Amino acid sequence: MSETTEVQANVQPALQLNGPVPDFKAKSTAGEIQLSEWQKGKWVILFSHPADFTPVCTTEFMAFAGLEDELARRNVALLGNSVDSVFSHIAWIRNIKENFDVDIRFPVIADLDMKVSKAYGMIHSASSDTSAVRAVFFIDPKRILRAMIYYPLNVGRNFDEVLRVVDALQTVDKHGVACPANWTPGDKVIVPPPGTAADAEKRLQQSEYEVTDWYFSKKSV
Repeated sequence: MSETTEVQANVQPALQLNGPVPDFKAKSTAGEIQLSEWQKGKWVILFSHPADFTPVCTTEFMAFAGLEDELARRNVALLGNSVDSVFSHIAWIRNIKENFDVDIRFPVIADLDMKVSKAYGMIHSASSDTSAVRAVFFIDPKRILRAMIYYPLNVGRNFDEVLRVVDALQTVDKHGVACPANWTPGDKVIVPPPGTAADAEKRLQQSEYEVTDWYFSKKSV
């Protein structure tokens, strides 16, 4: 795998699943962050929001804050991003605390020059030239993009799905399996199908799996 690509101004590479993500340095509410150093062997959820002091984004920030401990137990760090300034971020975070008694502890990038937003494809001109859409990037400890979800400006994210994707990705990595539709932790997983005719015949006899047919088997993990 090649080294992570550095972010450059006015460049918007096409991010690909299972490909490297751009490294970057950026100002944030926790000071300057360089992704490759800040990550320190963790999974990262990098997410964008359209603007500070907006109602849907406020509900989302509180939802992310509510997930932070669960994510930390899974070795996942949160990192927010928008094109607002550090001062705007700080004022908004303080306002959330004052109005809703919710602490926003994760860093929020102040992407005024849009370098991070453009590098990660967060600016969709059909939606807005000046605001990032609601993007979520799931980045593994090797800085590989494992999943990404986009939402429009006027629809908030599903946070059960954010946590489910983390659990699914970590499960497939740990056990070498796949997760079926609507999988949640505790459900059976898909065993990869055999690659030869001989192994397909053997699969039909394997009692440790729930075998429907040679290509379709499940097990508990």
